[in-house]
Amino acid sequence: MFPVNEHHFFYESPIGTILLSFKNEALQGLWFDGQKYYASKLGNNSLLGLYPVTKKVVRWLDLYFSGDSPEIDFPLFFDDTDFRMKVWKMLETIPYGNVVTYSELASSIFSELHARNMARAIGGAVGHNPISIIVPCHRVVGTKDKLTGYAGGLWRKSYLLNLEKSFLK
Repeated sequence: MFPVNEHHFFYESPIGTILLSFKNEALQGLWFDGQKYYASKLGNNSLLGLYPVTKKVVRWLDLYFSGDSPEIDFPLFFDDTDFRMKVWKMLETIPYGNVVTYSELASSIFSELHARNMARAIGGAVGHNPISIIVPCHRVVGTKDKLTGYAGGLWRKSYLLNLEKSFLK
């Protein structure tokens, strides 16, 4: 068995310092400084460094914050329950500049009968998304497009949504 290669990197964004965490050359975490569930996937033996995959993620973030909608050209690593990972995969399908409600997200995963009861569970999974921005949990809103629940802070959610809308072509 090969040793696990974990490293991290701090990225300075327009809305605060972001910690990037990598495992075996895949991004496993992206958290704002002080965010709820901050660095929950960071190992005790992680190294600080700029590796090839780190450079790809930094380039992605640079493009994103300049108003682009870059393609993800690096692997993502999720390690959690099947339910949460299913929700996070659904988040990846929300187009740049668009929003969906927790209820709509629940309906896309469950039958109408179960969706009404699952919106809260969906919210919990969205809130525990370990790869903010790239897995766009900020694009999930409450009913009537109400800004609710963002582990990085509602002001950051608002910033990200406004950034995407201002650069829509």
